[in-house]
Amino acid sequence: MAKKSWIQRNQRKMAAVKKYAALRAELKKKKDYAGLAKLPRDASPVRVVNRCRKTGRRHSYIRKFACSRLTFREDALAGLIPGVTKASW
Repeated sequence: MAKKSWIQRNQRKMAAVKKYAALRAELKKKKDYAGLAKLPRDASPVRVVNRCRKTGRRHSYIRKFACSRLTFREDALAGLIPGVTKASW
């Protein structure tokens, strides 16, 4: 489980991205890079990290299922993810 502070920080970044999205798009359209540089750093969508919804783990994130490989495996073996079965050949 990730520290709660890391998860909160990521949520704060997501809120900043949402808040400044229209302004960033307008400045990019005008090619006003000086104006873009004056915006807060966390307003950039690149700074948001994909995190597992259950544990908050950021490494080995699977976008399709919005979780890390570890929680994906646990949920798949428990039958909690519809349509996913363990391969056998």
